[in-house]
Amino acid sequence: MENIIKLNNVRKEFKKGTNVVEVLNGVDLTIDQGELIAIIGPSGSGKTTLLQIIGLLDRPTKGDLFVKGENQIDLTDKSRSRLRNQFFGFVYQFHHLINEFSALENTMMPLLVRNEKIKDAKSIAHKLLSSVGLEGREHHKPHELSGGECQRVAVARALVASPNIILADEPTGNLDPVASFELVRLLETIHETGATILMASHNYNLIKGRGRPIYELKDGILRGR
Repeated sequence: MENIIKLNNVRKEFKKGTNVVEVLNGVDLTIDQGELIAIIGPSGSGKTTLLQIIGLLDRPTKGDLFVKGENQIDLTDKSRSRLRNQFFGFVYQFHHLINEFSALENTMMPLLVRNEKIKDAKSIAHKLLSSVGLEGREHHKPHELSGGECQRVAVARALVASPNIILADEPTGNLDPVASFELVRLLETIHETGATILMASHNYNLIKGRGRPIYELKDGILRGR
């Protein structure tokens, strides 16, 4: 399989007054095309920081990040933004949908930002919403959808621009147990189509025993389980 993400000795520190807090302590990780990888760890363990570094939303204090074999550490902010928009799809704990927009319009948004034709964006968004189980709900606004349905819209939005990898940061953290299981199963179904997914979660019981590589982030160190 083709290696698309590689982290070498990635460290991240934050300064709090005169104190230095080390969040990531020499993280090494390789993600191959088509993998579904889970990272577990309690709240505050650095999972979000790690995904933000991988997704080019933050920079490490030290270490190297390779995307398709090219080191991204010294890229300009403009180049990082361009690569981020082309390469990554993001799903967060909170769906971050625009309340005034329908599910269809929210899903279309990344394509419209890229100046795609409205007709084409609408067609792609319709198909994706249907694929995540929201056929017939396309014109509902977020307040008319359940929490699980809103997260499904967020997944469709992450997929709409055909990213190389989906980064899902605590995607079930705001859902009840049933909706959480359904969302994880949805991500697994998407993975079965060939998608590459990196998912972070504090809920080991939700993702254990499902045949995927699982890593634990604890005290800034990433270990396989």
